[in-house]
Amino acid sequence: MSDFVNGLNGILWSTPVIYIILGIGLLFSVLTRFLQVRHIKDMVMLMFQGRGSDAGVSSFQALSISLSGRVGTGNIAGTATAIAMGGPGAVFWMWTIAFIGAGSAFVESTLAQIYKVKQDGVYRGGPAYYIEKGLGIRWFAIAFALSALLAMAFLMPGIQSNSIALGLENAFGVSKAVTGSIVVVLLALIIFGGVKRIATVAQYTVPFMAVGYILVALVIIGMNVTELPAVFSLIFRSAFGADSMFGGILGSAIAWGVKRGIYSNEAGQGTGPHAAAAAEVSHPAKQGLVQAFSVYIDTLFVCSATAFMILFTGMFNTVGADGKTFLVEKLPGVEAGPGYTQAAVESVIPGFGAGFVAVALFFFAFTTIMAYYYMAETNIAYLLRGRNGKVPMFVLKVVLLGATFYGAVKEASLAWALGDVGLGLMVWLNLIAILLLAKPALIALKDYEEQKKQGLDPVFNSKKLGIKNAEYWEDEYKYEPDKEKVS
Repeated sequence: MSDFVNGLNGILWSTPVIYIILGIGLLFSVLTRFLQVRHIKDMVMLMFQGRGSDAGVSSFQALSISLSGRVGTGNIAGTATAIAMGGPGAVFWMWTIAFIGAGSAFVESTLAQIYKVKQDGVYRGGPAYYIEKGLGIRWFAIAFALSALLAMAFLMPGIQSNSIALGLENAFGVSKAVTGSIVVVLLALIIFGGVKRIATVAQYTVPFMAVGYILVALVIIGMNVTELPAVFSLIFRSAFGADSMFGGILGSAIAWGVKRGIYSNEAGQGTGPHAAAAAEVSHPAKQGLVQAFSVYIDTLFVCSATAFMILFTGMFNTVGADGKTFLVEKLPGVEAGPGYTQAAVESVIPGFGAGFVAVALFFFAFTTIMAYYYMAETNIAYLLRGRNGKVPMFVLKVVLLGATFYGAVKEASLAWALGDVGLGLMVWLNLIAILLLAKPALIALKDYEEQKKQGLDPVFNSKKLGIKNAEYWEDEYKYEPDKEKVS
């Protein structure tokens, strides 16, 4: 089983694929004239401007749902794994893919808004919807929906629950089976309440957990502030093969930095658009900009917090090019993952590190599984349009809960390998789609910028702009919280 999974990952995540992902992100950054820099103020302001309705959620709630998917195990275990396999230089490439990936995140999330529909009384959208409506290729859309279901419901929840279980076992000695059972019960209470309950939990939990985690990182940095120049120098030297110790694993630094960066920030992966489509906004570009900023929050803030805690304290191992011998081995016998961060915090604040990271992991990973359910539900809704979906939705909940429990008790390395397969399938399909369908998103950005120059609060009219099959936007947007808008 593990040999097959690793072989599949070798194809999905081969070196050419890594560079293709970087290239596509760079292309979108150029085509949008680096909106991730030009519109940074708008990104922040727009987070708090969208309003919820009976059919949709506010911009901040949509951001929180997508962040609950982005900010997860990848921020703690994934960052540690990148350092273990690629050295400190992998952190630079995680930053790079986040900066470049903001362009991809804007395009995919704007497309989700443009081609969203009102289905069963709520807004639905995402890659399957914009592939069918924008490209007119139904089989392609179905392929993405099935891949997303496979990844979100079967393959990826196990990574999150596995990390929760490992963290609590290391910190408090709680058995994995007990942890898995608790997670499943709490998750069931939320996902059986629908998207509104998911949005409510996310909007309060996500900011709390992210801010608390970053504050602890700042304390550790402050207590080791004299190491700041050395740590940054190490990251940059290692990123370009200039460090004597890590120079021989430059390829690994790039590959693992990009792979774990994408896993963490999800730019171009096709997950963020599901939540973006649910937002009640007057112009698709508004939520596109908000979602682009979520990539910064995830990687530049939360992943960096993990990396700095590990590197400032020196609590990590890094393997050489052969994958067997260690270039650095400060934590003998400790598997790459939460244990690095726990050791880092523990070395500065004895008696606090293991418990703190375990609790942080619980919140990070739990909210991510919650977001996975929402994405899986959206793709079920796409596949079942016009048909009764009560039974399939119930089955989806049971399957996801089962996968979550199974992931909590199985081997960590297999959990990550399966997750990489799920991620790889989605990335491949979504990147092809947004490459073919970038034009409407670029038209929307230009329209947004022109209205802003005129001092207007931008509103969108797809018919006026010549964008077909965007029925929701054919008449100029009007906020109607108590009325169903025809789609």
